[in-house]
Amino acid sequence: MKKIRIVDLTAQYNRLKEEIDASIRGVLESGAFIHGPEVKAFEEELGNYLHTGHVIACANGTDALQVALMSLDLEPGDEVITTPFSFISTIEVIRLLKLTPILVDIRPDTFNMDEGLIEDVITERTKAIIPVHLYGQCCRMEAINDIAKRHQIFVIEDAAQAMGTEYIFSDGSRKKAGTMSHIGCTSFYPSKNLACYGDGGAIFTDDEKLASRIRSMVNHGQSKKYFYDHIGVNSRLDTVQAAILRVKLKYLDEFLESRIKAAAFYDRAFEPVPQILTPQRVDYSTHTFHQYTITLFGPCRNNLQNYLNDKGIPSMLYYPLPFHLQKAYQDLNYKKGDFPVSEEMADSVLSLPMHTELDEIQLEYITGHVIQFIAECNPK
Repeated sequence: MKKIRIVDLTAQYNRLKEEIDASIRGVLESGAFIHGPEVKAFEEELGNYLHTGHVIACANGTDALQVALMSLDLEPGDEVITTPFSFISTIEVIRLLKLTPILVDIRPDTFNMDEGLIEDVITERTKAIIPVHLYGQCCRMEAINDIAKRHQIFVIEDAAQAMGTEYIFSDGSRKKAGTMSHIGCTSFYPSKNLACYGDGGAIFTDDEKLASRIRSMVNHGQSKKYFYDHIGVNSRLDTVQAAILRVKLKYLDEFLESRIKAAAFYDRAFEPVPQILTPQRVDYSTHTFHQYTITLFGPCRNNLQNYLNDKGIPSMLYYPLPFHLQKAYQDLNYKKGDFPVSEEMADSVLSLPMHTELDEIQLEYITGHVIQFIAECNPK
């Protein structure tokens, strides 16, 4: 059996090696390492895939969120609503821009923002909402966008974990994650659904004025060389990474099918085990399984992770401590108990290996050991 990895980037590279090597070699031979033609081509191709008007590539997903907020002309102290259960970038950029994060708890079924709690925290200072499409499944965007429209609030979708996921509207129409609101953001970090071999990110919008502003901001605020219309940052996707992403974008739907197939194997294996809560599906979103995250209540969770590690099976806690309990964010004056669902999930979730190269032998080995441990942890 091949070594099991939480994400197997080497095996995927070997499958695409000829195309990827050729794409990198083309950039090296051209010498166009910054703003090379591959960057513009990738932006256009990703825009076509997402059916969105404008894609602006940038250096990473964190920058994508920061620049998206910068483009809205918010003022220090303005409030931005988001979730306490996500990767730290979501709240980090809010604080860096001297904005005020306002947190709402998550839904226990999807781990996504509970849209029913949003209006309770809206004030006259509320200017934006950042819903996070966690683990590969969309937030309930129809409701979130309706709330935002009523209160004239911007919506920035954090779609870093949901590239290729589709939202299904009540009328049956579909849109890709990140394309349903004012601005969408993503990351091309190596573990993502669409991933480069370093850092990378992108911002999406159908608003031409916002797109022009964002495109300037990621390049020092330039309108043309050495002329600066905005305060900007240096956040460019380099040409080598764009060339790699162009190759991998062609296979994205195939990659997603591989993830969905692996998730279905996990589902079938765990179905007879009532102690394991498998990822819940909803009727308004597909699931692309950036992570396959089980919920296991009680002390068995931490012991299971240690047991799996001893068997050569990696696993991860995404995420072990919600934002409001992190040392860096204590000045927000939240306390333990304020977001009970997020706190319970932090103590209960475990993400199993999930990537495009998992085979049935590996999946049988993983699920077999999980089930064996649960039987020993919960004897009848």
